[in-house]
Amino acid sequence: MARHTKEEALATRHRLLDAAELLFQAQGVSQTSLQQIALQAGATRGAIYWHFKDKADLFNAMMERVTLPLEAAVQKSVATDQEPLGAVVSLLVAALELMTTDPQVRRVFEVATHKVEYTQEMQSVHHRHLTSRNACVADFEKALRHAARRHHVKLAIPASVAAQGLHALISGLIQNWLLDPEAFELVETGRQAFGVYVAGLGFERPGPSELGDNGKLPASSGTPLSLYFNG
Repeated sequence: MARHTKEEALATRHRLLDAAELLFQAQGVSQTSLQQIALQAGATRGAIYWHFKDKADLFNAMMERVTLPLEAAVQKSVATDQEPLGAVVSLLVAALELMTTDPQVRRVFEVATHKVEYTQEMQSVHHRHLTSRNACVADFEKALRHAARRHHVKLAIPASVAAQGLHALISGLIQNWLLDPEAFELVETGRQAFGVYVAGLGFERPGPSELGDNGKLPASSGTPLSLYFNG
């Protein structure tokens, strides 16, 4: 019975998160109440407070459903002995590929980039955003330093600056594509932009084996999910 109850609780939690995604996308985070989310999910307001402390806690949980796998993938790629820069670039291209093919990933990115206001109520969301951004930039910097040592490359700019630029490049591509997905082809634009950026730092441009066919990672590398690069 306890196992059955635990499974039901998990199912309710996922229904609440699914409902929040849809409502946040449709009407914005500030205009969506917890009561509306409960009704959309076929649950009670009490069920929301059983699973989440407040709207910000629910929002962060919604984000983590799609960000944690990517965060783990980036950290793993930086920590292994494989080509560090090629691994990071291939992960970035694969994230763009997923953005264009997975409706949930696209929905959550859209909410995070265009449908949330950092009001007092959402301060913990703002803090998580900054923490994730800073961790991502730190991983990029580590990968760039590692790659520069490995290939005896003197970077054209400091690794810390290059890491900020790489983060700005992918987050800017995603945010602009979400404004108008018909304006440009996200994956191919990202692949070319990353290659030029890396070359500008002093490295050789990543080849097809590093980027994968059509921007996808080789199956053995793992598949990242999304939102590590918002804002």
